[in-house]
Amino acid sequence: MQRLRESLAKAPIIWKGDYPYFIHPITDGVPRMSPDILQAITDLSRERIDWSNVDLLLGIEAMGLPLTAPLSMSTGIPLVIARKRTYGLEGEVKIDQSTGYSKGAMFLNDIKKGERIAIIDDVLSTGGTLEAVIEGVLRAGAKVTHIVAVVEKGDGLNRLRGLYPDISIQSLVRLRMDGETIVLLDEEV
Repeated sequence: MQRLRESLAKAPIIWKGDYPYFIHPITDGVPRMSPDILQAITDLSRERIDWSNVDLLLGIEAMGLPLTAPLSMSTGIPLVIARKRTYGLEGEVKIDQSTGYSKGAMFLNDIKKGERIAIIDDVLSTGGTLEAVIEGVLRAGAKVTHIVAVVEKGDGLNRLRGLYPDISIQSLVRLRMDGETIVLLDEEV
């Protein structure tokens, strides 16, 4: 955990309009991702989820791929990825998502009615993407039981908890932006 926190504290910042955006291997895939940080994220996420209440892991393109694959392998729970392109498969659910710096459509596939889903996300800021994904899962007839965001930045986590009190929503690391400085908050949440 300490190495993850230290790597986040040193992440470079860029601005997308008025939005400060930090660049980190967990959130952007660059610079290269250290296997020990990925292992720590996998272990910490695995500990925070009641796996007896999960049928499917859901990651969000693009960083959901490396974050969910090790969890799937270690738990035996299958995974799907919310994608930014359509496949036209039967039952595909289109969702519109927006964040502080982008807007676009995403697509959910192979989610079955009644399934219990754990979502792993890289960053939770405003909660706009996760809210759209949750609503898409609900439209597919499934239920989100757990959400683990590696990084919590902003008020999105608390906003989502207010909207979805039956979902366990957690983060591994909390931070806030102070201009071009990353300020790490509590040790663990």
